[in-house]
Amino acid sequence: MNAGEIADKFNLTKATISHHLKILKDQDLIYEEKEKNFIYYELNTSVFEEILTWIVKFKGGPDEK
Repeated sequence: MNAGEIADKFNLTKATISHHLKILKDQDLIYEEKEKNFIYYELNTSVFEEILTWIVKFKGGPDEK
């Protein structure tokens, strides 16, 4: 999705979305791909997989009591 499409989903301005997307990109939580006049954003799922793995270990997996 590009910033405009994301802004429409959240009823926020493109400037607000772009600001937050930059923060997420700086932290490697999203990727950006430039195509002509647009920048498309995608989640960096490997980071979220690491977070979920940590949460499961912290909580205790299904085999742990």
